[in-house]
Amino acid sequence: MWVAAQGNAYLPGSNTGIYKTTDGGATWRRVLEPLNESTGAVDLTIDYSNPRILFAAMWDNQRTAWELRSGGDGSGIWRSTDGGENWKRLTDDLPDGMGKIGVAASPARSGRVWAVIEAGDNKGGLYRSDDGGDSWEQINKERNIQTRSWYYMHIFADPSDENTVYVLN
Repeated sequence: MWVAAQGNAYLPGSNTGIYKTTDGGATWRRVLEPLNESTGAVDLTIDYSNPRILFAAMWDNQRTAWELRSGGDGSGIWRSTDGGENWKRLTDDLPDGMGKIGVAASPARSGRVWAVIEAGDNKGGLYRSDDGGDSWEQINKERNIQTRSWYYMHIFADPSDENTVYVLN
């Protein structure tokens, strides 16, 4: 079992990332460490046809009384193909300067992964991969599906229709 740990919204921390347990939760081990202390894991999904394949969304952010910073070097999507032991950052066809991300693997179609991505310059929106994250296509760039990212940016793939996703916003 794995969990995504975002950490404290107001303070940098060293307890964020993806954690894995192999003993029912008695002990946990961090298997994906963020690039910096202002980054945390905000979403995690498993490929329903192959439980060794995981996708994690990391979010580089800082919240203070006077500012909300969303995005930075630590934001991105990572993939593991060995049950979370090793991770690779996915960058092909994804925008630079990503903020908060929601990610969902499709139960209805193996290899299909959806992501809702906060990014500027019409580069944010809904993305889809049909090859397990190797390449991505921007499907929708409307701003209204990535607004209020501090509170939303979650996505769910329909369990029976490979072409339907639900973006919470």
